[in-house]
Formats: sequence, structure tokens, C-alpha cells
Amino acid sequence: MASLSLNSSPLPHPSQPQKLTETTLLRGGLKPIVVSGSPPTFVSAPGRRIVAVGDLHGDLAKARSALEMAGVLSSDGQNIWTGGETVLIQLGDILDRGEDEIAILSLLQSLNMQAKTEGGAVFQVNGNHETMNVEGDFRYVEPGAFDECLDFIGYLNNCENNWGEAFVGWVGVSERWKEDRMLSESYWGPWRLMKRQKGVIARSTLLRPGGPLACELAKHAVVLKVNDWVFCHGGLLPHHVAHGIERMNREVSDWMRGLNDQSGGPEIPFIATRGYDSVVWNRLYSRDTEDLEDYQSRQICAILEETLQAVGAKAMVVGHTPQTAGVNCKYNCSIWRIDVGMSSGVLNSRPEVLEIIDNKARVIRSRRDIIGELQAVDYT
Repeated sequence: MASLSLNSSPLPHPSQPQKLTETTLLRGGLKPIVVSGSPPTFVSAPGRRIVAVGDLHGDLAKARSALEMAGVLSSDGQNIWTGGETVLIQLGDILDRGEDEIAILSLLQSLNMQAKTEGGAVFQVNGNHETMNVEGDFRYVEPGAFDECLDFIGYLNNCENNWGEAFVGWVGVSERWKEDRMLSESYWGPWRLMKRQKGVIARSTLLRPGGPLACELAKHAVVLKVNDWVFCHGGLLPHHVAHGIERMNREVSDWMRGLNDQSGGPEIPFIATRGYDSVVWNRLYSRDTEDLEDYQSRQICAILEETLQAVGAKAMVVGHTPQTAGVNCKYNCSIWRIDVGMSSGVLNSRPEVLEIIDNKARVIRSRRDIIGELQAVDYT
């Protein structure tokens, strides 16, 4: 398993695994971030501040608000990374229920490129809505999201099919394309069904296994371990660890990139993407403990402890299940649940993010929230 440094890497082709190269000590005196696995699975980020953001579901305004609150995005609308050597982790479910999905993916890619030059990093973890879309399950796609796919393909054509330029640049032009589209709605009125069909075709082209946007998603893990913390969308279980998290990440990535199995078809990695106990669907750790019997809580706590011990982590961070009470921790704060349903397509709640510094975790609930509103938990 090769180890590679994150700081100073060229923009990879969307269909290829991420390649990283070694660098010297950073200007802040911190050692380089070292990543193992392709897609990234194990990350050593010595001395870094870590911030984790939950489900965004196509709401660009809420995504910006959360990132500004986390201190990693400028508040002037210029899409500038302000996090320095911070490591930002987004927990998946960027797709569905909102209209600006590709714009959010574009913003995160732009921030990642900027962060690398500062000694920081941006990581994304795929959720169940990413895997659903690659499977062609568009049940939760908003009409405006189909339109965004169609607009983006038009912009890609304008960029002479230069994927890297189009993908990173989309967040800066998407609003204008949306405004132009809205102005043309009166023209499209009688042909709305035809336009919607074109939008479905555009989305399928982008997100089918081997499609360019699916290949972007393939660069991201379903399980990511950063220092002593493990991040995933739904929840990691002992049998996932026994299967091998690097192997599981690679299997999902290969499927998204359209690599064929021996039978000639794309093999869907069920252990990660299908079923109630798969990594992206599991809600075991996110259940309301008030609805559980004492013996059930003890069983869940034991499963969580076994999982963390097996993967060598002190705590796990998950999204997937909206927490109406906000970001919270359970089971002796071995699990943090950070999906607050912030998207207007879910609960339209105020953004919250989790911050981890020196293995102490706290919740940030506002831009003024310099001292956490929830107790800081020390894992050292």
C-alpha cells in the first residue's frame, strides 16, 4: 500500500485514480499530509484542524453558509479557500433533493485545489444518493437538477470538452446559466417534456458508470480514516472492516469508473452500497436512543466499540440521518451524527459543522461560535 503526500499534485484526469507526490515541510512547520489508498482511505494529517460537514443535497446557498461557518470559504462570493492548513471532510449526499449539485461538487474541487497549495486538503465521502445516481436511480432528482445537467453539458461544450476546466469553473458560472435558462422558460413551455427528456439523458450520460461525473465521484472513498477518526456516510460495521475498507473503496471506485467484472458487466459492490447494513445506508448508530431498550443500546455500543477497535480509530463521524436536535454524539461520544438536514429540500435547518482539533471535538453553530456550544470532548 503506497503512501503519498497530498500537497502539490496535478489535476488528475477524471477517469483515473488520484495520484499524489511527496513534498517538503510546509511553511507553517507542519509535516505534509500523507494519503494511502486510491481512492484515499488512510490519511495522516499531523497537527491539522479538521472540520466535517454533513449532507448538502444540492443546496448551494446552505453549502456556502456551512463552509463559511467552518472558516474555509470566503464570505465575498469569490470561492476562495480561507482554511489554510485545515482538512475539510464532506460526508456525502451532495446529490438529489436540490438544484445545484454539480455546482457544489465544482466548489469543493476548486477549494481542494486551493487548499493543497496552503497545506490543507478537501476530502469527500460518497453517500447513498451518489451511489443511487450512478445506478441510474433518479427518484429523488429535482427538475432543476436535470436542467443543471443539461446546462453543464452545454458549458462543457463551450469549454471544448476540457473536463478539468469546465468542472472547476462551473461554480462560477452556474448562476448565470440558471438565470438564462429561467428567461427562456416561456419559450420552452410547450416543449417542457422534451426538455425534461433531454435532461434525463444528460444526467445519465454524466453519471452512468464510466461517465465523467461518475468518474469524479470514483475519486472519493466510502470510508475515510483521518488520524484517529473514521468518516463514512451511514456507518461502518465489523464485517465491513473484515472485508477491508481499502478494498471496499477500490471496489466502489472501479464500479463507478465502469470497469467490468469477469462476466463483462459492472459489478455493484453490495457490501458498501446496497442494503440496510451497507456502509452508505446503515442507520444503526443514528437511531434515537430514547426509542431503544437498554439492552439494545448496549448491543449497539458494543458493535461500535468492536468496529472502532478493528479499524484503529477513537471515534466515528456519520451523516445520512437528519438530526433534528443538531449535531450530537452518543455512546460515550464514540459516534458523532452531523447530518442536520440543512438543505431546503430536507429540513431547511441552520447549518452546523463539527470541528476536531488535537482530538477534541466541538460543534460550530454560527460564524461567531469561536467557543463550542456543545462540550468539547477530548479523546487523547
